[in-house]
Amino acid sequence: MGSPIPPGASACRLSPAPETVARARRFVRSALEGVTPEVADTAALLAGELVTNAVIHARTEVEVRAWAAEGRAQVRVTDRRPEQGLVPHDRHPYACTGRGLAMVEELAAAHGVHSGTDRKTVWFELWPEAPVPPGSAWETLAPAGPAVTLALNDVPYALYWAAQQHWEALLRELFLAASAAARTEVRPEDLVVAQDTSSMISACMTTAVEQEIPDSSTLSVRVAFPVDAAEGVLTLGRVLDAADAAAQAESLLSLPALPQIRAFRRWLFDEIAGQLSGGSPTAWTLAKAAPSATPTELAPWDASEVEAAGVPTVAADDRNRIIAVNGSAASLLGWHAHDLVGQRLTALIPEHLRKRHVAAFTSLLLTGESRILGRSIPVPALHRDGRLIPVRLSIETQEAVDGRTVFVAQLTTTTAPPAPPPAPPADRHATRPSPGPAHLPTSTRRTTRASLERAAPEWLPLFAETGRAMSSTLHPDERLHRACQVLTHRLADWCAADLVDEHGQVRRVCVVHRDPEVLIAPAHLGTLSEMSETTQGTSLPRVLRGAGPLLVTGIPTLGRAASPLDARQLELVRRLGGSSAVVAPLRAQRDVFGALTMVRVRDDQPFTKEDVQLIAELVRSIALGVDNARLHQYAHSNAEQLQRALLPELPRVAHLELAARYLPSSSTAEVGGDWYDAFVVPGGDTVLVIGDVAGHDLKAAVAMSTLRNMLRGIAVDRPEPPGDVLRRLDLASHTLSPLSTATCVYALLKSDDGPRSLHHSSAGHLPPLLTTQEGDTRCLDAGRGLLIGMDPDQPRPSACDVLPPHSTLLLFTDGLIERRGESLDDAMTRLRRHAADLARDPLDVFCDELVIQFGTDSTDDIALLAVRSTPP
Repeated sequence: MGSPIPPGASACRLSPAPETVARARRFVRSALEGVTPEVADTAALLAGELVTNAVIHARTEVEVRAWAAEGRAQVRVTDRRPEQGLVPHDRHPYACTGRGLAMVEELAAAHGVHSGTDRKTVWFELWPEAPVPPGSAWETLAPAGPAVTLALNDVPYALYWAAQQHWEALLRELFLAASAAARTEVRPEDLVVAQDTSSMISACMTTAVEQEIPDSSTLSVRVAFPVDAAEGVLTLGRVLDAADAAAQAESLLSLPALPQIRAFRRWLFDEIAGQLSGGSPTAWTLAKAAPSATPTELAPWDASEVEAAGVPTVAADDRNRIIAVNGSAASLLGWHAHDLVGQRLTALIPEHLRKRHVAAFTSLLLTGESRILGRSIPVPALHRDGRLIPVRLSIETQEAVDGRTVFVAQLTTTTAPPAPPPAPPADRHATRPSPGPAHLPTSTRRTTRASLERAAPEWLPLFAETGRAMSSTLHPDERLHRACQVLTHRLADWCAADLVDEHGQVRRVCVVHRDPEVLIAPAHLGTLSEMSETTQGTSLPRVLRGAGPLLVTGIPTLGRAASPLDARQLELVRRLGGSSAVVAPLRAQRDVFGALTMVRVRDDQPFTKEDVQLIAELVRSIALGVDNARLHQYAHSNAEQLQRALLPELPRVAHLELAARYLPSSSTAEVGGDWYDAFVVPGGDTVLVIGDVAGHDLKAAVAMSTLRNMLRGIAVDRPEPPGDVLRRLDLASHTLSPLSTATCVYALLKSDDGPRSLHHSSAGHLPPLLTTQEGDTRCLDAGRGLLIGMDPDQPRPSACDVLPPHSTLLLFTDGLIERRGESLDDAMTRLRRHAADLARDPLDVFCDELVIQFGTDSTDDIALLAVRSTPP
């Protein structure tokens, strides 16, 4: 245990109280005469960390000895609880606790621990110009005594580390700050039990994890816990719940737990206490409290995941700064990706929404409660040129292995009125600096090679994990990327996926390496070349022409490339290494639409002929999943283009502002039957229309388009009261589409001098809402009649209302306000209240705020048309 203690070495006995830490630092400085100030300061710092650990975890008398010999500092810290073993933590730069032993390990020239029968001593030595510190000399001691081995299944290790760090921070503040404990009303005896139980859980989990060689995002571990630990675990849970509540009330300096950390902590404690009491294990991925169980969200966050995502994606840290952004998001918003990294997220948020965003983000951190995580929020994003881009925003949290919580936002574009031509796209070849991806711990990068010699049934977990990874996204490129991640964890050292487009261009979708520290240059991705007509050359051109899967055991040199495609492939192998490979085709029925290349680098573990058949089956299932995603993307793209084509361009009318919004359902994002329209008839009056055809599919969209065009023709044909126009529309619909029904409001805004008059009629539709500049609201519910398609012989009434100057008229479909379990009257009351609050806001802000308030998680399409009269 280091150098022997010389006779007469200074010693200091301290009580287990927080204020003794400062006394220990002062004592060490005074005892180390003859060493340099830098060594004395470092020794005092490290002694303070060790005494803090003893005060918190041992809670016995602490003895500190310090002396100097030949310019070297020697320090020993002893407590009276040898059974309370050390639990070293990884060096997480964002962790709130667990730094003490890591600091000693980092700064001391030598260190260690010795446990006797009645005491435990932690020691370290320092001297100027010391050699590189040795590796960790700590010993993790699992609790002694009778134990029961429990099964903890599907534990996301990054989330576990984050939860442990958070609860240790809460306990540390409760223990070291007496006022903090008083504010939570936690009894001192319960806090002692909670602290010991926390140390016990950390020690047991650390011991179990050290024996594992994880090869995926989760750990299924068997952990030995003391047989009598259940009551302590329940006490720990109660103490942390009380501390979390105090943190939410801002009574503690520690922030409260975020939703996923709180849910995981409770699951973990329930599993330990429940299994110790005889219960059966429940995997985290099957727990009702788990926010998500998809492989991506269980995995530690990695910046490369953002850049490889197939949808526009932005990641931010808890300081609201962008730390990663992919090319799709940058291009959508008119930026270069590297220009966004480091900026605050508010750079992408319209000015009128920034205060709300900051307030919501701050509220999430201060309360641990969220109203937006995991939900689809319709909101405009700010283009670099000032335009507003309508998107649906979905935010999830992921834990990084360095202790951070990262907020990952996906931006799904929504259908909107025609916009001005976009700015030139960002340079896709611009250098994108890495924002510091969080690398996996060494233990998570090690993969056993025994699977290469297993029989076919042993491959079943690989098939299952690949399927799970691909099922969590509908984007073809992203599916391939996630499949390659699984393959590099379990089968190959690196993988490459290539797709062939309709023009015969080969595009490299991704290259994934087992070691996350290996960077893939942008030159190896993107378009490679056209496929040549010959099948000669390396394996990739042959596979893309229909051969394979092919086993490659002799990698040719770059000088033997038979085509540009060969050259690109061999250049990648030269960069990443390779001794054997399997190249397999991605087939859709009989057509080859791409290839998957799996490479092993080491000569002693090559692919063999026995592997090829199983790999062929695996790649066949991957190809099926990718092809299904391609078909879905094609259908979705067609529906999106159809919906955009069906939306009208709003007219420009003097002294009149018009704004419209259309949002597909967040659950389907497909084409639907809601529509709005606005146009000027020959007499100069402005027609306003809102409508909804029954159904939500392509048939409804076709019926909507037919009905809208018929209404346009009838309205332009001759001037008539709105009720007569709807009656003629009903007759035409009954004749041409007898099985269709629809609701509709037809309004005619007269261009008379003075206050504008609105003549309108409703066919079973929700009434327009009129909001004055002063915030008074009323529904224009006169002129009501039957739905279109019910009875064309029934007369339809018309009504007339005056639009005061600066008032806002809102026409909307039922998707805006109707919610299951809420009456229509209550929904209209909510709408009127929000419209009144927005009466003086610009019209675009008026529409955006209503969409944000009412469009979140809407299961129906939403169309709205807003008009504001602005007198000369």
